[in-house]
Amino acid sequence: QVQLVESGGGLVQPGGSLRLSCAASGFTFSSYAMSWYRQAPGKERELVARITSVVGITNYADSVKGRFTISRDNAKNTVYLQMNSLKPEDTAVYYCNANRLVYFREYDYWGQGTQVTVSS
Repeated sequence: QVQLVESGGGLVQPGGSLRLSCAASGFTFSSYAMSWYRQAPGKERELVARITSVVGITNYADSVKGRFTISRDNAKNTVYLQMNSLKPEDTAVYYCNANRLVYFREYDYWGQGTQVTVSS
């Protein structure tokens, strides 16, 4: 049974920091690219950050470059999102995603989301 369980969300003041965690189980974590997405009220879900499976290459949305850092610990089956210098526009539900393409078949898993609210 595949599970992605996010944690670490909450209420933070502008300029503050949070670290999100996503604990994975039920699949070979090290073989999957891991991503964080977010969805604000009334907006489309958007990719925030992604880290590849083996080499650990990262890429980020322009809106979070220099402020957010994605990392993974394959020994713990966990991916993290360190968020610094948070802004009100970062307020959203943040979702963890695992993705792998094997012989043209895509495996795609999602967590339930964790709320991040940036407000004074």
